Amino acid sequence: MKLDPVSLSFFIAVVEEGSIAAAAEREHIAAPAVSKRISALEETLRTTLLTRHHKGVEPTAAGYVLLNLARRAVNYLDDIHSEMPDFASGTRGQVRVFSNISAITQFLPDDLGTFLADHPAVEIRLEERNSLVTLRSVAENAADVGIFTVEPHAESVETLPYEEDELAVVVRRDHPLAGRRHTRFEETLSWDFVGLRTGSAINTQLTQIANRLQKEFRLRIQVTGYDALCLMVSSGLGIAVAPRNLTKLFVKRLGITEVPLEEPWARRRLGIAIRNRKALSPAAESLVVHLQARAAARRDA
Repeated sequence: MKLDPVSLSFFIAVVEEGSIAAAAEREHIAAPAVSKRISALEETLRTTLLTRHHKGVEPTAAGYVLLNLARRAVNYLDDIHSEMPDFASGTRGQVRVFSNISAITQFLPDDLGTFLADHPAVEIRLEERNSLVTLRSVAENAADVGIFTVEPHAESVETLPYEEDELAVVVRRDHPLAGRRHTRFEETLSWDFVGLRTGSAINTQLTQIANRLQKEFRLRIQVTGYDALCLMVSSGLGIAVAPRNLTKLFVKRLGITEVPLEEPWARRRLGIAIRNRKALSPAAESLVVHLQARAAARRDA
C-alpha cells in the first residue's frame, strides 16, 4: 500500500479524537474502515503507530512523528486546493516576457506597474531582447509574451496590436540640423551615427534604407540603451535616431534636441507576440488583455 492523504487524515483524526470510533464518527465513515486504514499504514511503515487500550488509543513514539509529518502533508495538499484556483483564474502565476528596449523604456513600466497592482501574486520575468530574438523566443516557448517592432518575419507566432511610436533624429543643440521642423533621412547620412547594439530593429531598418539610397550608414559607436545613446550624442560622438517620446526625457538635461523624420516609415507599430492564444496560461492571458487595454486607453485619451 502506498501512503495516501485519506489514510493520513484518518490517522490524524484517530490521534486527535483518542479513539477509532470517535474518529470514524468525525469522518463520517464506519469504524472498521478506519481501523483497516490504520492497520494498513502500520504494515506499510513496518512499525506500530498506536497503542490500543480499553479507553481508546495513544500514539507511539513513531506515531507522534507520523502525526507531525501527516499534518504537514495534509496542509500542503490543502494549500494546493486553495491556491490552484488562483492560477486557473490568472490571479497567480508566472509570465515570461521578452521585449525590445523601445517598449521597455516607453510603455512597459506603467503598464506592468498597473497590472501587478491588480495581480500582486503574479510574477513577471521581464528580459530585454531585440525584436528578432524576442520573436524566436516566443516561437520556441522560451518566452510566453513578446513585445517587438512589427516587421516582416518568418517565425510561427500570433501577432496582436499593442502600441505605436515615432522616430526622430537626436542631435546636439549646436548641430546644423537643430531647430529644423523636420528632416529627411537621406539628409542625415552626411554625419556619423550613434546606435543601439547589433541586432536592434532601428539599426537594421536604417541600414536597409541607406542601402536602398545607395549611401553609407556610418555607425560610429553602439550602446546598450537609450540613456547611453543620448549621452553619446550630447558628447558630440554622432547623431542618432530614436523614439520621440523617449528622447524627451533627456532633451533638457543633456543639451540635445530632436528633429522629426519626414518619412512614412518613421511611425512604427509595436506588437505583442504569442505562440497560441488558446495555449496561454490564465496569468499570461490576463497580461495580454491588460497591455492591449492600456494601449487602447492611451489612444483614446
